[in-house]
Amino acid sequence: MRSVKRRVAFYLFFVFLLIGVSILAPSLVPNDPYATQALYRKGAPVFQYPFGTDKLGRCIFSRVLMGTRTSVFSALMVVMTSMAAGTALGMAAGYYGGIFERFIMSICDIFLAFPQMVLAIGVAGLLGGTMTNAMIALALTGWTSYARLARGLVLGIKKESYISAARLSGEGGLQLMAVHILPGIAGELIVNGSLQIGTVMMGFAGLSYLGLGVSVPEAEWGSMINEAVGYMQQAPWAVLAPGAALFITVFIFQMLGDSLRDYFGVRRERYE
Repeated sequence: MRSVKRRVAFYLFFVFLLIGVSILAPSLVPNDPYATQALYRKGAPVFQYPFGTDKLGRCIFSRVLMGTRTSVFSALMVVMTSMAAGTALGMAAGYYGGIFERFIMSICDIFLAFPQMVLAIGVAGLLGGTMTNAMIALALTGWTSYARLARGLVLGIKKESYISAARLSGEGGLQLMAVHILPGIAGELIVNGSLQIGTVMMGFAGLSYLGLGVSVPEAEWGSMINEAVGYMQQAPWAVLAPGAALFITVFIFQMLGDSLRDYFGVRRERYE
C-alpha cells in the first residue's frame, strides 16, 4: 500500500507541475510566442530559441509552453464536464431502472456505434473549427463511458444492506445517490477520468491537426504539428517539440490513472 501511495504522489506532483506551468505560462515564456522573426525562420535550436523557430520565425519553446495551457486546461474541462453529466445520467439510470434506464442506455449504444474520434470530427465539422466547438464535440462523445460505468456500479451497490437501511429510514433517491452511493463508486470514476484525460488530449491534437481545433495563430500542440509537417525535413524540431510535449503529458496522466487504479483496488481489498 505504501509503494502505491508513493507512485500516486509521484505522478500527482508532475500533474500539478503541468497545471502550474499552464497557469504561469505567460510569465515563463522567454519570447513572445506570436512574434515573427523574418531573419530566423526555421532556425535551429540556439540559446535564445531552445527549441528553434518555425516557418514564421516564432519561438517554438514559447509556443509549446503556451500550448500547455490550451491542451491541459481544455482536456481537464472536457473530462470534468463529461464525468459530471455521464455520472449523473448513469447513476439515475441504474438506480431508477425501467424506461428511463433503457432510454439512457439506448442513447449510449447509439453513440458507441460510431468510433469516438469519427463522431467528434463530424460534430466539430458541423459546429465549426474553434476550440470551444472541439471541446463540445469531445464532451458530447465522451460522456457515454462514465454513464455506462456509473450504471453498472450502481446496479451492484444499490442492493447493499446499508442502502436498504437508508431507504427504510426515509431518505429519498437523490439523497441516497449523493450521500451513500456516489462515495462508494467515486474511486472507479476518478480512475476512469484520469485515464480519459490523455485520450481527450489526443483528441484535441487530432482535431487541431485537421483544422477543427484552435484558431490560428493560437498555440496548441496539434495545430503546431500540423503547421510543421510540411517542412519537417528542413526543421524537424518544429514537429518533435510539440510531439514530445504531447507524448510526455499523456504518459503522465496515463501513469497517474494506473497508479490510482492500483490505489483504490488495494484500499478496497483491505476493507472487504
